[in-house]
Amino acid sequence: MNDQPNLLTPNYDRQANLTNATPSLVLGIVSIVGAFCYGIGGVICGIIGLILANKDRRLYQANPEIYSASSYSTLNAGRICSLIGLILGALFLIAMVFFFVFFGGTMMEAMRQGRTQ
Repeated sequence: MNDQPNLLTPNYDRQANLTNATPSLVLGIVSIVGAFCYGIGGVICGIIGLILANKDRRLYQANPEIYSASSYSTLNAGRICSLIGLILGALFLIAMVFFFVFFGGTMMEAMRQGRTQ
């Protein structure tokens, strides 16, 4: 008869998950994919993912015994993916701006010379 768990009292022995671990991982993956869509999607999702990951990282470092190690590893994976997506997005965005400035200026000059001749 004593084998049944008591469902009325909470179980304080179980460690909690970090609340933003999964969202930061999802945003990190989306930022890697979004980095190749003109770079702006990767930059935005990467920044949001990093903010969420850093917020929960501070929570974990303050009280590591409360939170589970698996959620902390998910948080680290999300942070790394967000960093990669942010860097790729920034590089791709810089390349696109350079491309449009350089080739846009070249095209405008070609159009001006074509009209005058």
